[in-house]
Amino acid sequence: MGVAGSVVPGPHWHRARQIARMAAIGTGATAAAFVATGGVLLGQARQARRTIPMAEAPPPRCDGIYGAKCPGRPLTMVVLGDSSAASYGVHRRRETLGALLATGLSRRLHRPVRVHRFAVVGSLSAGLRPQVESALECDPDVAVILIGGNDVTNRTPPGLAVRYLVEAVRALRAAGCEVVVGTCPDLGAIQPIQPPLRWLARRWSRQLAAAQTVAVVEAGGWTVSLGDMLGPRFVAEPTRMFAWDRFHPSAEGYAVAAAALLPTVISALGAGAERRPVPGRGEGVRSLPEAAQEAARHAGTEVSGTQVRGRDRGPAGRWAHLRRRAFFGVGAVPQPGPATDSPTLEGSA
Repeated sequence: MGVAGSVVPGPHWHRARQIARMAAIGTGATAAAFVATGGVLLGQARQARRTIPMAEAPPPRCDGIYGAKCPGRPLTMVVLGDSSAASYGVHRRRETLGALLATGLSRRLHRPVRVHRFAVVGSLSAGLRPQVESALECDPDVAVILIGGNDVTNRTPPGLAVRYLVEAVRALRAAGCEVVVGTCPDLGAIQPIQPPLRWLARRWSRQLAAAQTVAVVEAGGWTVSLGDMLGPRFVAEPTRMFAWDRFHPSAEGYAVAAAALLPTVISALGAGAERRPVPGRGEGVRSLPEAAQEAARHAGTEVSGTQVRGRDRGPAGRWAHLRRRAFFGVGAVPQPGPATDSPTLEGSA
């Protein structure tokens, strides 16, 4: 089953396009402010490319069945996106984002989970289409997508990057697959990137994350902000939270990302126990554009569509429910257990 050839603009696309346009305007204004120091920015960009090593080996595969001894039909989860989704930077299968999420799902739902990873190191949002086409052949129950960092570093226009993401989400939703998107991380935390380029990277990252949130929720998906999770935690302990290349997360870094994503994946699959009946501080119903801007500033914030008095939309656009999830400790990297954590590899005896 293929992905639809294009996205037809409509009223539900208007807010996402507006956010993307605002991002482009803000980016242009910010860049203009640095015209006098353009040579400095270009020099810093070249230096960052030299400092951040190129990918030398593919990340470990996470494909297989987790919790094979659990009863019931396996849930099928596909992992799409870029190097963060592929878990570049770790060396063991159990440390990958896919394995961490599958292990958590299996333990919480007491069901086996089959994982297929189609994420590609270096992928831009434009590269999601072939990944989705392959994923749909697996008849997935849920898709986890992490994308956006390479769009920022390659200066893909935000509106274009978001359009490719919306195509992917709509194609998956049309096939009955739930979709959870980890929005663009805060690249301002990357140490090889120095100010003022770091400030621009942070601004661009948050603008793209907000536009992604609006578009994904309008398309029927869920989002989790990975924004400044790559800020305070990673800045405070860079040698612990970053991998050897100082650009990708370490095993503990991916454990933090999995901890942020897992509750939302469970909720998207319909496990109502993951929803708290009383909103916590900072949680509640917002207009979608407002929720998107707030989520971009606070890591671990989940945004999903909701209704108010039976209506999907209000004066400021679609209604959205904003939740803030508590993280596990940064050292909580799941270790292989006898029943649920060790995957049965696809094609193995």
